[in-house]
Amino acid sequence: MTVIAATAIAVSVFVAFQVASELLDGELQDTVEDQLRADSHVLATKAEPAGLAQVQLPPYPGSGPLVRVILPDGSTRTPAGQPTLPPVTEQAVRVAEGGSADLMESGDEEGYLIYTLRAGGGAIQAARVADDSPVNQFGFGMLLIGLLCVAGGALVGRAVARTGLAPIDRLAAAAVRVAHTRDLDSDIPDEGGGEIRRLIQSINDMLAALRDSRRAQRLLAEDAAHELKTPLTSLRLNVELLIRLDRRGTLDSALPAESRTRLLNDLGTQVAELSTLAAELTELARGDVSDESAELLDLADVVVAAATRARSRMPDIEIALDVTSVWVTGRPAALQRAVLNLIDNAGKWSPADQPVQVRLRAEDASAVLEVDDAGPGIDAADVPRVFDRFYRADSARALPGSGLGLSIVQRVVDVHGGRTTVARSARGGALLRISLPAAGS
Repeated sequence: MTVIAATAIAVSVFVAFQVASELLDGELQDTVEDQLRADSHVLATKAEPAGLAQVQLPPYPGSGPLVRVILPDGSTRTPAGQPTLPPVTEQAVRVAEGGSADLMESGDEEGYLIYTLRAGGGAIQAARVADDSPVNQFGFGMLLIGLLCVAGGALVGRAVARTGLAPIDRLAAAAVRVAHTRDLDSDIPDEGGGEIRRLIQSINDMLAALRDSRRAQRLLAEDAAHELKTPLTSLRLNVELLIRLDRRGTLDSALPAESRTRLLNDLGTQVAELSTLAAELTELARGDVSDESAELLDLADVVVAAATRARSRMPDIEIALDVTSVWVTGRPAALQRAVLNLIDNAGKWSPADQPVQVRLRAEDASAVLEVDDAGPGIDAADVPRVFDRFYRADSARALPGSGLGLSIVQRVVDVHGGRTTVARSARGGALLRISLPAAGS
């Protein structure tokens, strides 16, 4: 910025000097030409009564204009002691012969400016040596002023640049400090204005998002560790019991066939729960990151596919479908996982003789999916936390599950810009509803 400021001032001074020099040179030349015309007319007035041959030409005083008289025969007269003027040009001879009234000449090698005026059958010439000293003095003064302006502009530009970029320097230092200390809890002071202030606010927003992400990761790790502890402990104790009895050779005597079968079934159930929990933790930890792209799809096809998978997982539970074609823009695999989790949750509570009802319809500009069961319903105290991670109501702790299924539903719905609600169904059970924006809304 210092170099830019100095360069801009230097260019401005140079342009101003060129323009001012041209104007000054033109003004000085006009003044000299006017003076030569005036001197020539004065001498012509004196020559009218006496004639060109007799008009008195005072001796040259050593300075001032130079004069010369061109007689009708082509000869010339000059004052005594006057420097020699350049030879009479052909154009000046034509003026003396009556070819034109006057003539202004310049540009000879000695720098003379000569004015020729026809008078008394001949011509009178007044001349001056072109003097560039005023222009040169003006140029020297402009050079000094320009150098001072460039130096001052550089200093001012540097001061302005340092002052204006000071917030950027502090912002860079704060970013380096955050990168080295990994401390995301302190915001960068909001200072400056315009673009700099918006940049600082954007970085503070980014730090806040990173803080939330770190907090969510820590919470997920803590909750996962807590949820994994119980099934792992139970699994480890059962396996250690089997190993200890087998080493003693008392496995058959200590555990009858019925007890051994029950224990092995428990082990299989615990392994299945751990697999489900690991899969749901992986799904949840991915957050909103997914390689699956959104596409235009019929949500009815997604619901039917999810119901088909649910029937294979819960063959004892009837699933009644009442779906209408509703087009949405979304990720088909993620939406199918959300619908499957809703049906799985309802299947845990629904009595064997009562179907899980799944309804899909278009309502205003939304696609509304409802899943209800004929179970005991959700207590009012549990409703606000139904979609929280790892949350399980007291009545659900004896049932299989990790408490992550509905939180995955909530995440998928949030990604698609929808909303979830919980109510009591007409059959007394839970009614879980999700609303997604319909395509084109």
